[in-house]
Amino acid sequence: MPKTSARLLALLSLLQTRRDWPGALLAERLEVSPRTVRRDVDRLRELGYPIATFKGPDGGYRLDSGTRLPPLLFDDEQAVALAIALRTAVTGGAGIEEAAARALNTVRQVMPARLRHRIDSLQVTAVERPASRPAPQVGHEVIMVLGAAVHAREVLRFDYGPRSSPRRAEPHHLITWGGRWYLVAWDLDREDWRTFRADRIVPRLPAGPRFTPRELPGGTVTAFVAGRFLGSDGSGDQPCRGEVILGLPAADVSPYVRDGAVEELGPDRCRLVLGSWSWTGLASAVGRFDADIEVVGPAELKDAFARLARRFADASA
Repeated sequence: MPKTSARLLALLSLLQTRRDWPGALLAERLEVSPRTVRRDVDRLRELGYPIATFKGPDGGYRLDSGTRLPPLLFDDEQAVALAIALRTAVTGGAGIEEAAARALNTVRQVMPARLRHRIDSLQVTAVERPASRPAPQVGHEVIMVLGAAVHAREVLRFDYGPRSSPRRAEPHHLITWGGRWYLVAWDLDREDWRTFRADRIVPRLPAGPRFTPRELPGGTVTAFVAGRFLGSDGSGDQPCRGEVILGLPAADVSPYVRDGAVEELGPDRCRLVLGSWSWTGLASAVGRFDADIEVVGPAELKDAFARLARRFADASA
């Protein structure tokens, strides 16, 4: 029979792997008697672990949640995964950077030397994509309120922006995209799907009544969000799409086109089909190429180039 301390750790490890454990099965796995299992469960309870007993033919034990956090037991893979997650949490934009750093330090202190060495050798530097403005931070309190409403399927009431009227929505998914947090929800007032930026949401408590989840367009939240960020109609296409001829070889243009199509027309000419959220934005994206531009269409793109030309002329005056 293993020593009591080792047996307690083994028992705790088993209790964490599944919800319900029949007493007879625990005794078999630990190679002890059911009476010894009962005594070991009592010892774990004295240490603060909320272990409940359930009755029935296969009566046994389950590890419940308690009023305080008792010591946890992780295997090597779980400990390393937790440390990596905490080290990279600074890129999540949820305002938990300091708490994540403190949690990582706590986990590191109790790690065996072999695991501590592996974690210390992992040096991660978070490099964000260049942007004119940093991604806004979302308070963890807001994240928790939104997540709770999604989980409970309760109508969420909230203010959205400083001058907007109160909104009501059925929250379906809380997601991250490009370093920002978003809430995918059915807007009850507009009767349509909306993607709300979490940093602009100010929840109103308490939450509203429960609702029955609706079928999300696209089938999955990944397909829906990818389509919504490309085009407001969820079709997967961007709302403004145009075609131009550039006086550059296709090989010089292709490396800088992420979501468009480039077709070679000759040694120094290529066709570029590109999309954007606005016609002015599309014209600006095409204008970054140092080449002659011939607009094939549509007319909205030509008008956007004309507007930009006037602005640039005024700026140079």
